[in-house]
Amino acid sequence: MTESVLDYMTRLGRAAREASRVIGRASTAQKNRALEAAAQALDAARAELTAANELDLAAGRASGLEPALLERLALTPERIDGMIVGLRQVAALPDPVGAIRDMSYRPSGIQVGKMRVPLGVIGIIYESRPNVTIDAASLCLKSGNATILRGGSEAINSNRAIAACIQRGLAEAELPAAVVQVVETTDRAAVGALITLPEYVDVIVPRGGRGLIERISRDARVPVIKHLDGICHVYVSVHADLQKAQRIAFNAKTYRYGICGAMETLLVDQAVAKDFLPAMAAQFREKGVELRGCERTRTIIEAVAATEEDWNTEYLGPILSIRVVEGLSEAIEHINRHGSHHTDSIVSENLADTRRFVAEVDSSSVMINTPTCFADGFEYGLGAEIGISTDKLHARGPVGLEGLTCEKYIVVGDGQLRGQASV
Repeated sequence: MTESVLDYMTRLGRAAREASRVIGRASTAQKNRALEAAAQALDAARAELTAANELDLAAGRASGLEPALLERLALTPERIDGMIVGLRQVAALPDPVGAIRDMSYRPSGIQVGKMRVPLGVIGIIYESRPNVTIDAASLCLKSGNATILRGGSEAINSNRAIAACIQRGLAEAELPAAVVQVVETTDRAAVGALITLPEYVDVIVPRGGRGLIERISRDARVPVIKHLDGICHVYVSVHADLQKAQRIAFNAKTYRYGICGAMETLLVDQAVAKDFLPAMAAQFREKGVELRGCERTRTIIEAVAATEEDWNTEYLGPILSIRVVEGLSEAIEHINRHGSHHTDSIVSENLADTRRFVAEVDSSSVMINTPTCFADGFEYGLGAEIGISTDKLHARGPVGLEGLTCEKYIVVGDGQLRGQASV
């Protein structure tokens, strides 16, 4: 690059700000036309996508990228199918932009309500998975936002090939190319520049490891939608159906180890621990899951002694910590103290207990008789998600189309003046 990284990112930001004004007023039909055209472009470009991805995979293998990261990097035919389906699902979702709610007359005679509007320009920083390029672009486009996408250097060729398909979709719908921009440089300074351009970028969404998210949270001068960890719990209460609890706990842990909604700690009421834990432990061991337990757990099953650090760890792998607790109060206290406010579940047939759990557990998703791995935008009916937020301002939980908008007040009058009663 002949220009500095800061100048380059400033140029992207300025173009995104201009494009945001165009996409913000685009019709639903125009946005859907862009998404459908991008889906058709992806379908037609399978060979190009695969070739670009092979370059990334070869570079990853040469640099010693871990097998799990190589797997996340791969653009298989099934994942390309999934990206195409995802674009069409987002196109089919209701458009939140322009929706007006709660219009009501005030004593002065004016009407006051709220209208949903785009955030503006969204910067998204992510690692490994090139399919995030499609998820992010489609959600930002449909919600009327321009976006700047900074993927990981390990996926640069794949992201460029995907971005070319998105650009074809934008051109087909006569929308500016700067509605979706992929950062071309792999220089890490690009991230530092992107998160310090509040005049051009309204929100940053980081998707990646703890180190990335901590750095962005610390250094950003732009608001951040993020979660740091997914330390998720399943609590098996004294009123649980134990067979149901076994199925839920097993699915919560083993559906996919590497997702942020995977269960990392299993809490079991002491009244049912001896009946529940032996069969549960056998099932986990057969799957190859290492068990780490508290002192009471280890009097019932064989497990490695759990440390205080285990209760605060997101394993993202086949390791599970288990604690036997003295009832609902202790379970709630453990979750609120050691959890990451992501997703927590109770298994119980008692209505009073489930109501209390839902009311008192301070997490972005609280579940009843449901595996924590259901914490996902698609499963929630959002079509897709830009990420999961554990913050309490603006958006919380899986962030879909509505989470990428905000509201402004709409006031309608007919010449009323303040200080004069309406006639």
